[in-house]
Amino acid sequence: MLTAEQFFAAHKANVETLFGLTTTAFQGVEKLVELNMQVAKTALAEAVESTQAVMSVKDAQELLSLQATLLQPSAEKAASYSRHVQEITSSTSAEVAKVAEAQVADAQAKFAALVETASKNAPAGSENVVALVKNAITTANNALESVQKAGKQAADVAAANFQAATNSAVKASQTGARAAKRAA
Repeated sequence: MLTAEQFFAAHKANVETLFGLTTTAFQGVEKLVELNMQVAKTALAEAVESTQAVMSVKDAQELLSLQATLLQPSAEKAASYSRHVQEITSSTSAEVAKVAEAQVADAQAKFAALVETASKNAPAGSENVVALVKNAITTANNALESVQKAGKQAADVAAANFQAATNSAVKASQTGARAAKRAA
């Protein structure tokens, strides 16, 4: 049976875990805000520079050349920004997943201990029921582990696909910028 002290200790641990997860989430949001502020400042400075460059253009040929040089870094910067956002969200998710896995493992261990204690105190002749319960717990734990592994693999594949798409977009923009320069 669960005593009052055990109940309050479990509740305290859950509250501490919740606060830890909240802190982790806020740290991730803070990193995103810092990144966005940095990007906004840089974009403003570049807009001023670009406007001044456009204002100093003397003919159409020079305008086309300037346009090509201005567009290429934009795609690379967008790809870099996307990579930074993906890194921040991935690291935050990994920290949350680590805490969640630890909580699940702890809950599984406590439940297994509870079942073990109950099985020792079970009346004679209930061995089959105890074995069935233990088997069900093992099966559920194995299923949960499989789901966790599949989720991690899916996240890894998604991250790899995102990286490949970003690299392709940057290469395409570089090719387009080179073609525009040659045309000018």
